[in-house]
Amino acid sequence: MPEIAIMTDSNCGIMPAEGDKLGIHVLPMPVIIDGQTYCEGIDISLEEFHEKQRSGADITTSQPSPGDVTAMWDDLLRHHDEVVFIPMSSGLSNTCQTAAMLSADEKYEGRVFVVDNHRISVTQAQSVLDAQVLAAEGKTGSSIKKILEEEAMDASIYIAVDTLEYLKKGGRITPAAAAIGTVLKLKPVLTIQGDKLDSFAKTRGMKGAFKLMLDAVKKDIDSRFSHLKDQRCLKVGIANTLMDPEKLKYFKKEMKESFPDMELFYLPLTMSIGTHTGPGALGIGTVRFHDNSDNLK
Repeated sequence: MPEIAIMTDSNCGIMPAEGDKLGIHVLPMPVIIDGQTYCEGIDISLEEFHEKQRSGADITTSQPSPGDVTAMWDDLLRHHDEVVFIPMSSGLSNTCQTAAMLSADEKYEGRVFVVDNHRISVTQAQSVLDAQVLAAEGKTGSSIKKILEEEAMDASIYIAVDTLEYLKKGGRITPAAAAIGTVLKLKPVLTIQGDKLDSFAKTRGMKGAFKLMLDAVKKDIDSRFSHLKDQRCLKVGIANTLMDPEKLKYFKKEMKESFPDMELFYLPLTMSIGTHTGPGALGIGTVRFHDNSDNLK
């Protein structure tokens, strides 16, 4: 049985130090703040990131350099037979396409398997945990890639933003729309159903947005994911950028009460997402899982 290294990027919400404890190899995503490049979870924390964001710093995101990707592969292949790399969705970043191209090199062919399973945040993290389960079952890197890509769409995410400022900065809405939305206290709800971040609805107030998202997740579970619910292989997830701890506690409590028979999976939203949503953003969703007693809680 080949020994397989499971690798991902920090867009999943698992930071490098946490990954070390879990036996997961995490490639930190770069974030550029006022012209200086930082590596997520290495030389900047989420708290420091949000502090800079709220102070008005100019922030952009980037993909890891090809050299950083292959350097990690080279190191892992010194101690493992294969590497399964699960980056963020190809529809949200070029990281996946770049990695797939690099893996076609003769040096990595048949040893490095890049998974495009169209996920980010907690759903991407679940894919990483699933890869660990499949590797422990004796699956090869090629088989793990095939299974994860076949199950790619068994996930759904909804995200509400507390402020329109950062969507305006990123060019996703016009300054005029942002101004009107701010006056009316509108909270846009976005959705990720595979590759793209799309508009889903608008509502007033974060509690109203949360209820709308909750109803959407319930509908997904009772309709297109009903067979997975019956098989008891669905869990629900929640993630957030910087927000009042009591508010997050409330949202978690409501999630647990709304889905009493399902595990609640929590991770913070990362810098790549937070750059566009700003502080106070909340994401919830549902995702298929492979049984693993060591899943994050």
